Amino acid sequence: MVFKRTESYQEETTETIKNNYESILSTIGEDVKREGLLKTPERASKALQFLTQGYQMDAEKILKSAMFKEDTSNMVLVKNIELYSLCEHHILPFYGKVHVAYIPDGYIIGLSKIPRVVDVFARRLQVQERLTSQILNAINDAINPMGVAVVIEAAHMCMMMRGVEKQNSMTTTSAFTGVFKEMETRSEFLRLIGH
Repeated sequence: MVFKRTESYQEETTETIKNNYESILSTIGEDVKREGLLKTPERASKALQFLTQGYQMDAEKILKSAMFKEDTSNMVLVKNIELYSLCEHHILPFYGKVHVAYIPDGYIIGLSKIPRVVDVFARRLQVQERLTSQILNAINDAINPMGVAVVIEAAHMCMMMRGVEKQNSMTTTSAFTGVFKEMETRSEFLRLIGH
């Protein structure tokens, strides 16, 4: 049996975005009727909808769907979560890794929900600074832990392909709440993620 991934798109939205892509391609001097571009506007429309599906997702619902009462106060760390997002200034990709930790205070969350929450906010037009805070706040608000830590390391195509054209630059952002504001806890987290 062959696995087939299915995606669904709203017809009206797909058609509207497709028409706009046709207009953009014509405006830059392309022939939208040539063979290689015949299906490009529709494919680009679906790709944009996929890459911005976070607008239709609810981080709180995702986290609360897998909350479990647990009497532990040990650090929970999920590191090297793949990140793919679009810069809101140029609509070019940025990509990298997200490291998320929290210290429970009565509740834990299913481990798979942390990468899902990353995707909720990454699959929107973004800036890395806001993305870092949104992930932290979603986890903090959902389970009210003793603390949350988020570090994102990402490469930005808007800095690599255009503008300053610096191919080897990485941007790191971090946010901390609760006990992660204390140097000992923060240092343990940073050591565990490899800094």
